Amino acid sequence: MSDQPAPSQRLPHMPVSMFAIVMGLVGLTLVLQHAERVWGLPSVIALVSVVIDIVVFAGIAVAYLLKWLRHREQVVAEFNHPIRLSFFPAISIGMILLATATHTIWPSLALAFWGVGVALHLLLTLTILSRWMHQSHFEIQHSNPAWFIPIVGNILVPLAGVPLGFETISWFFFSVGLVFWPVLLTILMYRYFFHAPMPGKLMPTLFILIAPPAVGFISWQSLHPGQSLDDFGRILFSFGLFVTLLLVWQLRHFIRLPFALSWWAYSFPVAAITVATMQMSALTGNAFWQGLSIVLVVALMVLIALLLFMTLRAAGRGEICQPE
Repeated sequence: MSDQPAPSQRLPHMPVSMFAIVMGLVGLTLVLQHAERVWGLPSVIALVSVVIDIVVFAGIAVAYLLKWLRHREQVVAEFNHPIRLSFFPAISIGMILLATATHTIWPSLALAFWGVGVALHLLLTLTILSRWMHQSHFEIQHSNPAWFIPIVGNILVPLAGVPLGFETISWFFFSVGLVFWPVLLTILMYRYFFHAPMPGKLMPTLFILIAPPAVGFISWQSLHPGQSLDDFGRILFSFGLFVTLLLVWQLRHFIRLPFALSWWAYSFPVAAITVATMQMSALTGNAFWQGLSIVLVVALMVLIALLLFMTLRAAGRGEICQPE
């Protein structure tokens, strides 16, 4: 234990990607809330989960704020990094997701989370997209699914925006994310087909490919409250399900990877397709979708439990927040 670095020595190396933990935990909360409405799950379970989400977000946010105050050059270096840059919007997305999880419980808190999160996400979207357009040092090997986070993350805005009464703003952000999704997907497919594979540490980010169509389906239904399932909703859900199957088909490539914080990239996309499948089940009444929903909920809970165990164990061994 004496060989482990002190917390003050780890702080400069705290990655902004730690906010992906919040995304995964809130994703589980949204699944629990949906199970509460559809399956009658006790409400206290989802309520406790929401409180844990807020505490975890606050803890990570305070730690990263301390890093910015004490080691600003490290934060600037992350923001100038061609890969880590894309993880900064995980901060604003975490706030938008917390708004989604709290809007029926504490509307005022949800409005604060959503307002600050949306404003910050717009700022980060404009900043990062402008950097991409005027950069001189990015190479095709720098492209990875995390690029979806700053741009396609806009699709998440309607989840809380519509219930809070901001339909026009929600349509604006949804449109930005939906149009840029196939653009970035094309770039990434070109990179995968014609260039060297991604480093093992980034392999889990492939699961981010599930999120745009899965969240797109949920947001599309949010933008059409009370409307039955339409063809575009079916397309979004079906493509999200196909991408999930494609990645499950490649499972052998993922189980060989050593644990890293990038494993949390598995969590939110799996939660997104789980909620989408539960919503599809509710819209269609189809027994197959209901059965698949149960399988996905169980898989997500096992995944989150594994990620928490592996993360806490790595933290206890001093293996997190190390220089690369």
